[in-house]
Amino acid sequence: MAANLLAAGFPLTVHNRTRTAEEPLAAAGAARACSPADAAATAEILCLCLTDGAAVDEVLFGHQGAAAALPAGGLVIDFSTIDPSQAKACHDRLRLLGLDLVDAPVTGGTEGAKAGTLSVLVGGADATVDRARPLLQAVGRTVTHFGPIGSGQQVKAVNQVLVAGSYAAAAEAMALGQRLGLPMELVRQALSGGAAGSWALEHRATGMLEGRFPLGFKLSLHRKDLAIALGAAAASDLNLPISERVAAMEDSLIEAGFGEEDVSALARWFTQ
Repeated sequence: MAANLLAAGFPLTVHNRTRTAEEPLAAAGAARACSPADAAATAEILCLCLTDGAAVDEVLFGHQGAAAALPAGGLVIDFSTIDPSQAKACHDRLRLLGLDLVDAPVTGGTEGAKAGTLSVLVGGADATVDRARPLLQAVGRTVTHFGPIGSGQQVKAVNQVLVAGSYAAAAEAMALGQRLGLPMELVRQALSGGAAGSWALEHRATGMLEGRFPLGFKLSLHRKDLAIALGAAAASDLNLPISERVAAMEDSLIEAGFGEEDVSALARWFTQ
């Protein structure tokens, strides 16, 4: 995503808590910052893409945090996936500093991030989103504004429920077909063009069949996101039985040491 911002002509300063991740961007022309505060000090717009809510809080408001260093009138675009209530809380804290925020979680995996074809799910005030839009369009093919702060995170929760069901269904179907002794790559091709077709079936089922799980989105991160979705459902007095079952499957796989693999490693559940 940062590489696409740079390629689009935006002057870019980068900081990553794993400092070696900055090196390819520096080689492509980005400046490097030694801390979040250093990255924010001369920025008009600060983009975050972090693991979870705790990381967002630390990078913005912790030691050497970016919020205190960002010039008044600055804008934070948070591409992270966090709880909607935390997005609202961050917005309120930033407003006290004369800063603004849009929540803009993304979907499309590492493939979409590299290609600049992500779907960006946006929450924030109209004028603030308009200000952010040129950067959002540099990283995503589809940019959709859903409403006020937190609404982008709510839509991402809906997305992760769909991911849970589609990946688990693909893994289950592949396991059944293999057990029946069918020519499964041929089956996968035939079914991809029909009513059962899905992104998971088209892009991940072959890997499931071969026992390889190229990283698009970590299983452990999807489990974190499912917790957000399940929490939102509970607060709305809604039961999500499929998501609850997939969450239990993911817990089992994470406990077995597969949390750093792609979500498609759900296929391992059928061979444990």
